[in-house]
Amino acid sequence: MDGNGRWAAENGLSRAEGHRRGAERIEEIIELCKDRGVKFITLYAFSDENWNRPSDEVLALMQLLRHFLVSKRGGMVEKGVRFRVIGDVERLPAELQKDIKETQELTKGGDRITMIVALSYGSRQEILRAVNGLIQKGVGEVTQEIFDEALDTADFPDPDLLIRTSGEFRISNFMLWQLAYTELYFTHTLWPDFDEAELEKAIVSYSQRERRFGMTSEQVK
Repeated sequence: MDGNGRWAAENGLSRAEGHRRGAERIEEIIELCKDRGVKFITLYAFSDENWNRPSDEVLALMQLLRHFLVSKRGGMVEKGVRFRVIGDVERLPAELQKDIKETQELTKGGDRITMIVALSYGSRQEILRAVNGLIQKGVGEVTQEIFDEALDTADFPDPDLLIRTSGEFRISNFMLWQLAYTELYFTHTLWPDFDEAELEKAIVSYSQRERRFGMTSEQVK
């Protein structure tokens, strides 16, 4: 969800306000995806590298995340949204960790869509945590299945589609292992402006692609 800061600058607003507008966009996109039968959506909200941003911006983001969790959890339960988090959660403020646990517990029965939020997340760091965890368990030979189970995303399928907003053409340390056969879609639209029409463009683009997973066209027909 990239482009909150640039959107704010273009509209003469603070970066904090840009992030707030971006957070408002999340609820709409979750509903649109749910209505289209999407079962899992992962939102890259705060990367491991984002800790290097100015401290006042980081603080504003943490406060915004807490407000989002507390104010939206009732709606999540009502709408069948299961909330989960991936990333190095232990680096987050204690109060936010508490809100995360409470929201995950309250929404665990959601069966319409699973909203996964990547917080303090970096794929290289995730992979290292998985490797070190397997070493500590004394695992000898590691298979793909064993490694999958050691990742933060063990309970979720690999993404079918990655959408990157704001005109950036990179994946920025996001799910490097899981994106092996994910379709990529890039748009210049800034995240606060990413609406139903923009989502539909991404879905149409995805639907027109042939997913072969290394096989020939004849094999996947």
